[in-house]
Amino acid sequence: MKRIGIALPMMGTAMLLSGCVSPQAAPRPVATAPAAPQEKPIHLMGANAKQLIAQFGQPRLDIRERTVRKLQFRNDRCVLDAYLYTTAKGKEAVVTFVDARLPDGRDTEQNGCARTLLTRR
Repeated sequence: MKRIGIALPMMGTAMLLSGCVSPQAAPRPVATAPAAPQEKPIHLMGANAKQLIAQFGQPRLDIRERTVRKLQFRNDRCVLDAYLYTTAKGKEAVVTFVDARLPDGRDTEQNGCARTLLTRR
């Protein structure tokens, strides 16, 4: 009972004091640097083998199977695999899938990889 007698006045005092606290001002927004301009993407989807070779030079690998052709372009900074499939009978094979990775095998962003291939041929 003694504990309740002490606790009640302390809780009442705490409630009264909480009403005396002044409200805090809302935090100011943090200024951020403007976004860097986005580089124009290099469009690979739908390109044929001749277009890829004209853009990146001779591929390191050119693997042909019955339904797919894989062209691999690489330099010391990235590896880009372009998979070309025939989308309709009698049509030329075009890129339908692209994989980009670092030389150690970790995934990397496709557009950045393509840019390094263009600048380091």
